[in-house]
Amino acid sequence: MASISSSPRTVEEIFKDYSARRTGLVRALTYDVDEFYSQCDPEKENLCLYGHPNESWEVTLPAEEVPPELPEPALGVNFARDGMHRKDWLSLVAVHSDCWLLSVAFYFGARLNRNERKRLFSLINDLPTLFEVVTERKPVKDKPSMDSGSKSRNGTKRSNEGQVRDTKLLDESHAEDEDEHGETLCGSCGGTYSADEFWIGCDICERWYHGKCVKITPAKAEMIKQYICPSCSTKKRRQ
Repeated sequence: MASISSSPRTVEEIFKDYSARRTGLVRALTYDVDEFYSQCDPEKENLCLYGHPNESWEVTLPAEEVPPELPEPALGVNFARDGMHRKDWLSLVAVHSDCWLLSVAFYFGARLNRNERKRLFSLINDLPTLFEVVTERKPVKDKPSMDSGSKSRNGTKRSNEGQVRDTKLLDESHAEDEDEHGETLCGSCGGTYSADEFWIGCDICERWYHGKCVKITPAKAEMIKQYICPSCSTKKRRQ
C-alpha cells in the first residue's frame, strides 16, 4: 500500500514528494533490478510497484480502500514478466510508473492554480523519465566523449571541439560543460549533468554518476586507479 506523509500542498512540497518517489522507483528498476524482478512472481496475485516518499520502493498488493487514498500504480505488473524480454518488460513498467508519478503529483496539486500547475510540470519535466533512465536513451546518445588512450586524472584535457578527454572526471571549471553535457544522466538517480557538481565515470560500463550518489569525493577519486560502479561491482561478484 502506498505510504503517505502529511499531504504536500505547495509546488515545492509536491515536487519534493515526486522526486523522492521517483528516486525509489529508479532504484527498483536499476540498482535493485534483480531483487525487483524476483519479487514480481507471475504466480502471485496482482502486484503493484510503489515508490514511497522516503525514497524506498515496494512490490505489494494494491490498496484495499475504495476509493484508494492515492491514485494507484498499474495493477498486475508481475503477470507480463515471463512473457516478454526482460528489458522490454522493465521499459513497460517504467512507462506505467511514469504515469503513476504524474497522477500522484497532480492529485496533490489539484488545488494549485494555473501558474502553479505549470511550474510544477516544468520542474518535473526537467528530470528524465523513468523510461528514459531504463532504456538509457539519453546517456547512450549524449554521454561525454571518451579518449581511450587517455587515462590521466591529473587534469581534464580538451580538444578543439571542447569534448572531455578525461576518462574519470567531468571538468567542473568550465561553464560551457552545462550545455555540452546537459543530457548526460546520472546512472544512480537519473539526474542531468550540472557543471557545479562532482561526477565520476565507471571504467567498465562508462556510465557517469554524481559523486554523492556513489559516495565518492574528488579527493577519494584521485586515489582510485580504476573506478567500478556499484552495479558493475555486483555483476563482477556474481561471475
